[in-house]
Amino acid sequence: MMAKRKLSLNELSERVDLTLSNLSILKTGKAKAIRFSTLEAICKALDCQPGDILEYVKEEEKTTSG
Repeated sequence: MMAKRKLSLNELSERVDLTLSNLSILKTGKAKAIRFSTLEAICKALDCQPGDILEYVKEEEKTTSG
Protein backbone atom coordinates (compact mmCIF):
# COMPACT_ATOMS: atom_id res chain seq x y z
CA MET A 1 0.00 0.00 0.00
CA MET A 2 2.88 2.35 0.68
CA ALA A 3 4.18 1.83 -2.86
CA LYS A 4 0.71 2.34 -4.33
CA ARG A 5 0.40 5.61 -2.42
CA LYS A 6 4.02 6.57 -3.24
CA LEU A 7 4.69 7.05 0.45
CA SER A 8 8.06 6.41 2.10
CA LEU A 9 8.51 4.86 5.53
CA ASN A 10 9.71 8.25 6.78
CA GLU A 11 6.60 10.01 5.50
CA LEU A 12 4.28 7.38 6.96
CA SER A 13 6.14 7.57 10.26
CA GLU A 14 5.53 11.31 10.44
CA ARG A 15 1.86 11.01 9.44
CA VAL A 16 1.00 8.36 12.03
CA ASP A 17 3.37 9.66 14.74
CA LEU A 18 5.19 6.35 15.10
CA THR A 19 8.95 5.83 15.29
CA LEU A 20 10.71 4.41 12.25
CA SER A 21 11.84 1.39 14.23
CA ASN A 22 8.31 0.55 15.40
CA LEU A 23 6.90 1.09 11.92
CA SER A 24 9.62 -1.14 10.49
CA ILE A 25 8.72 -3.90 12.96
CA LEU A 26 5.11 -3.69 11.78
CA LYS A 27 6.14 -3.64 8.12
CA THR A 28 8.34 -6.72 8.39
CA GLY A 29 5.67 -8.70 10.24
CA LYS A 30 7.72 -9.08 13.41
CA ALA A 31 5.21 -7.28 15.63
CA LYS A 32 3.26 -9.38 18.10
CA ALA A 33 0.46 -6.83 18.47
CA ILE A 34 -0.84 -3.52 17.18
CA ARG A 35 -3.09 -0.98 18.85
CA PHE A 36 -6.35 -0.26 17.09
CA SER A 37 -5.50 3.44 17.21
CA THR A 38 -2.22 2.74 15.38
CA LEU A 39 -3.97 0.57 12.81
CA GLU A 40 -6.57 3.29 12.32
CA ALA A 41 -3.88 5.96 11.84
CA ILE A 42 -2.03 3.82 9.29
CA CYS A 43 -5.23 3.06 7.37
CA LYS A 44 -6.16 6.73 7.38
CA ALA A 45 -2.70 7.77 6.12
CA LEU A 46 -2.76 5.10 3.38
CA ASP A 47 -6.47 5.53 2.60
CA CYS A 48 -7.07 1.79 2.91
CA GLN A 49 -8.86 -0.87 4.95
CA PRO A 50 -7.13 -3.09 7.56
CA GLY A 51 -7.49 -6.10 5.25
CA ASP A 52 -5.39 -4.28 2.65
CA ILE A 53 -2.36 -4.32 4.93
CA LEU A 54 -2.90 -7.29 7.28
CA GLU A 55 -2.62 -10.99 6.56
CA TYR A 56 -3.63 -13.86 8.83
CA VAL A 57 -1.09 -16.69 9.02
CA LYS A 58 -1.88 -19.84 11.00
CA GLU A 59 0.41 -20.48 13.96
CA GLU A 60 1.57 -23.83 12.54
CA GLU A 61 2.62 -22.11 9.29
CA LYS A 62 4.67 -19.58 11.26
CA THR A 63 6.63 -22.27 13.06
CA THR A 64 7.21 -24.54 10.06
CA SER A 65 8.27 -21.75 7.72
CA GLY A 66 10.58 -19.94 10.11
